[in-house]
Amino acid sequence: MTQGNNTLVTVAKDNGIQAVPSFDLIADKFLEAHDIAPKSKATYRRALRQFFIYLDEQHITQPNRTDLLAYKRYLIDKELSPHTVSAYIIALRKLFQWTESESLYPNIAAALKGQKKPKGFNKDALTVEQVRSLLTGIAHNSLIGARDYAIINLLVRTGLRTIEAERADIADIRQQGGQAVLYIQGKGRDSKDEIVILTEETLSPLRDYISQRRKLGKVKDSDPLFASHSDRNQSQRLTTRSISRIVKTHLAANGLDDKRLTAHSLRHTAVTFSLLGGATIQEAQGMARHANINTTLIYAHNLDRVGKAPERKIDALIGDLVNNVNIVNTKRATV
Repeated sequence: MTQGNNTLVTVAKDNGIQAVPSFDLIADKFLEAHDIAPKSKATYRRALRQFFIYLDEQHITQPNRTDLLAYKRYLIDKELSPHTVSAYIIALRKLFQWTESESLYPNIAAALKGQKKPKGFNKDALTVEQVRSLLTGIAHNSLIGARDYAIINLLVRTGLRTIEAERADIADIRQQGGQAVLYIQGKGRDSKDEIVILTEETLSPLRDYISQRRKLGKVKDSDPLFASHSDRNQSQRLTTRSISRIVKTHLAANGLDDKRLTAHSLRHTAVTFSLLGGATIQEAQGMARHANINTTLIYAHNLDRVGKAPERKIDALIGDLVNNVNIVNTKRATV
């Protein structure tokens, strides 16, 4: 890789030198130069691989700013989520920042913006009646039933993310100031330094599930809080994908088979219910562990918007007009 001819990689091919993208060479060097968590490394590698595939398909060996803008449009046209598009663009910004610092390639991605996220949420919250139906519909007298009930009950009462539920261990259930809490490794954190409160209604199903596991064999406090009970993955930690699938299965069983209703909907539901129950914006933010209070304010705004809907005032006026018209028409019909 040389800055002189602005090629990403120069390799020997057949009888000459050809500039071609070498994914492994660049990705490995880039990742080695950065202190990135293993899971983040996988994300960066995936993002960079997608970019190099695009360059290869478009026969681009010397990408410029225009090529990056076209690539961004390509990602959007593939109907990737704004979050994914932005993650891929962030990876490119960091990549070309690094190539310039190493005098390998100019930084053509400086200030390149990701896809703007739409206001609001792309997942819906459940109603109180739907939550009650969801929970009462789970037969938790079996080990798997007890686990599924404990998972869904925990998510909807605490607003836990699925990744936080995946990372939780039995030992993370502790006491703080006489209150049961669950220590969690939150989004973007390297340690379990955040907590959610476990009320008796939340704690009891967890205890029941753990008790059923202990009856079937030795269970250590260091074991995952939620485990697989299939023959193939017995006692292995449930993944976020498995937790999401469990939630979707029970949602569908209750007639809630909608793409806008997922495991993340339970988090939305928890925040919404906390505000409906009288929690302050700051209290709801603390429970949800929103880094930016503006995220919590979206919930509050949506509730305020619904509660004070001016459409009802319009409807009241039009409704009166319709009633008056009906009365007049009735009188005319009887004349």
